[in-house]
Amino acid sequence: MPHVSDFQAPKGVPDYLPPESAQFVAVRDGLLDAARRAGYGHVELPIFEDTALFARGVGESTDVVSKEMYTFADRGERSVTLRPEGTAGVMRAVIEHNLDRGQLPVKLRYSGPFFRYERPQAGRYRQLQQVGVEAIGVDDPALDAEVIAVADEGFRSLGLDGFRLELTSLGDETCRPQYRELLQEFLFGLDLDEDTRRRAEINPLRVLDDKRAHVREMTAAAPLMLDHLSDVAKQHFDSVLSHLDALGVPYVINPRMVRGLDYYTKTTFEFVHDGLGAQSGIGGGGRYDGLMKQLGGQDLSGIGFGLGVDRTVLALAAEGKTVGETARVEVFCVPLGDAAKLVLAKLAGQLRAAGIRVDLAYGDRGLKGAMRAADRSGARVALVAGDRDVDAGTVGVKELGTGEQVDVGVDAVVAEVLSRLT
Repeated sequence: MPHVSDFQAPKGVPDYLPPESAQFVAVRDGLLDAARRAGYGHVELPIFEDTALFARGVGESTDVVSKEMYTFADRGERSVTLRPEGTAGVMRAVIEHNLDRGQLPVKLRYSGPFFRYERPQAGRYRQLQQVGVEAIGVDDPALDAEVIAVADEGFRSLGLDGFRLELTSLGDETCRPQYRELLQEFLFGLDLDEDTRRRAEINPLRVLDDKRAHVREMTAAAPLMLDHLSDVAKQHFDSVLSHLDALGVPYVINPRMVRGLDYYTKTTFEFVHDGLGAQSGIGGGGRYDGLMKQLGGQDLSGIGFGLGVDRTVLALAAEGKTVGETARVEVFCVPLGDAAKLVLAKLAGQLRAAGIRVDLAYGDRGLKGAMRAADRSGARVALVAGDRDVDAGTVGVKELGTGEQVDVGVDAVVAEVLSRLT
């Protein structure tokens, strides 16, 4: 009968356990490595921040702030919030530590858990894992293209290829206000329900993102930001596209794309994977021109992305692909007797120091049980020794794939194993 634990993980929070967790680590590290190779320095940020940072930085009208944040009073009665996204926290750190006063752009990468109180479903968790980058301080379309290319390269380095990059421009402060009025005029002429009308008043762009079929039909003829860009914003967008072409990054222009955060301006993008069903986005981002000033810093532009580690794991599964080394160890030691255990424990230490992953059969199991454990560990080589071998100064080196075994002098074991594994 299966054992029922007294405790379970909170709803909507996945556990990643071996051997599957190897895939999670490989995805996270692969996405981070693409950013590292483009010169993004690592930043480690608090899991919770002052609630006002997200209210001001992410936007009061967003679902994230109005419905999805984990907010609580700490013991000093201060209101704190588990971070729902990464950009606002990075901006706070950049301003607080004066990174924006040094060489620009400031290029940072980060990863970790983010928290949103959403209805859990496949690919949508309340504790979601993300890898992000931010490039702050320079408004250069070539930098937009680099950020997008880093994300694209991160996915491709994992062998993922069934995704597409969708992008658009959300304009700048010169053309956004007029477009907003134009869009509102159009929307207020429609027969909208109470909630949607309210959304049209606060953030009309969000209405274009409504997934309901009848709303989509009503808004099919809505004016699009891409047709109303200022000359400067249009030039910026065209330049981003020519840089992406030069970098060989394929894309699709989606003029109706809207992101769930208020701070985006100009270049905005999303990576979409159709193998994931309703939650098809695996990552996205954009430029955020007024954000730093809004948070009390200089008026500097920035661009960044957040890529979903959980969703990328699911996307790989949808493509029938795996990444990561699922074998727990490369060498498994099977001691038969106390003297042999001392010898093999010492060899295990020497092999680990040489960078090899090694485990030992603990608990004095018999040969049969210990060899079963060796097979289950995923190791390629087993080191087997009994008291007689210790007396003879040898250890059995066994290839677990073929079953063939040779006796090797104790002093030569490390070299023998290294030569077999390389």
